[in-house]
Amino acid sequence: MIQNKPKILLIYTGGTIGMIENPETKGLQPFDFTHLIDNVPKLKMLDYDIRNIQFDPPIDSSNMSIEHWCDIAHAIEEGNDTFDGFVVLHGTDTMAFTASALSFMLENLQKPVIITGSQLPIGEVRTDGEENLITAIQIAAARNKSGEPMVQEVAILFENYLWRGNRSTKMSANNFNAFKSNNYPSLAKIGLDIQYHEESLFRTVTKRPLQVHYGMDPNVLFIDLFPGITESTLRHMLNTPNVKGIVLRTYGAGNAPTSAWFTDAISDALNRGIVIVNVTQCVNGAVDCSLYDTGNTLSRAGVISGHDITSEAAITKLMHLFGMGLPASSVKKYMEYSICGETTI
Repeated sequence: MIQNKPKILLIYTGGTIGMIENPETKGLQPFDFTHLIDNVPKLKMLDYDIRNIQFDPPIDSSNMSIEHWCDIAHAIEEGNDTFDGFVVLHGTDTMAFTASALSFMLENLQKPVIITGSQLPIGEVRTDGEENLITAIQIAAARNKSGEPMVQEVAILFENYLWRGNRSTKMSANNFNAFKSNNYPSLAKIGLDIQYHEESLFRTVTKRPLQVHYGMDPNVLFIDLFPGITESTLRHMLNTPNVKGIVLRTYGAGNAPTSAWFTDAISDALNRGIVIVNVTQCVNGAVDCSLYDTGNTLSRAGVISGHDITSEAAITKLMHLFGMGLPASSVKKYMEYSICGETTI
C-alpha cells in the first residue's frame, strides 16, 4: 500500500530565519517563501507535500500581537482537515509567548504545531535556520507506531531540542540552543536522529474536534518585584485602568515583602476583583508559599500560586481565560489547573 505524502503547511510570520542578503544593498530583507524550495533545496529530499502562507508584510517578532496570534490560529483551523502538521516560522524574541498563546487557543489540538526560527538568516553560510526548518518539518510529519501524529501539541524546535511550547523560555540572545524548558523535560533530542521522549508528550484525554478560541483579553500586566520598589509605584501599577489580571514576579519560591504597605496594596487590588498570580523570577523551580512566611502572606491574602508555570504561559493564560468571558472566580480556579500541560499541579 502506497502512503500519501505528508502534507505540511508552513506559516511564515517573519523573523531572522526568513532574511536574505540583498545583493545590491547588502542589507537583510525578508525573502519570498514562494521560492522556499529554491532557497532550501534539501527540502526536495523529504518528498513531502509542502505548502506555505506568509504574513504580508512579514513582521519582526517584537511587533507580534494578539491579532497576529489569531491569524496563525485561523490558518491552522482552516488547514486542520487538509494538513498533517504545521510549522510556524517566527522570530525568537516573542516565540515563547506565541507558543504559549497558541497552546491555549487551540483546544483539543491533535496535530503538531512546531514553531521554529533561527539566530542567523537562512541565506547565511553558517545558518542554523536550514537545519531548524528541515527538522521542524520532519517532526511535523512524524507518526508513532499507531499511525497517529507523534507530536499533538504546540512545541518549539530549536537546534538540538524539541520543547513544549508553553513550558519554554528564550535563554540566550546569541546561542544556537536559544530556548529551554527549565521545569519540564524535552519532548525530543535531535542528534544523528530524532529521539522522541514519548512519556513527555501531551495527549488529550478524549478525542474531540479542534476548537479555536480567538478571544484574548489584553487587560493584563506583569509586575516585577525589586528591592526598593515603593508603595506609590506599586499602587500605580495595581491601579492601571481596566486591568483584570496581574502576573506578580516574585523572589525565589514566591517570596515578597511583608511590610504592611505592600500587603495592603495587594489586598486592595484583590478586593477590587483583580486576579493576581504569583510566579517566581527564577528560571528553575516553582512557587511554594509554604516555605517562608514572606510567600505565605501573599497566599493568605488571596494571591494565586503559579506553581512552576513560565511568565510567558502565565500572562497568555490570563489573556485566554479573561478572553473567554470568565468571571474572576473562574479565572482563579483555572489558573491553578493545568489546561494543556503548562504547569505541574
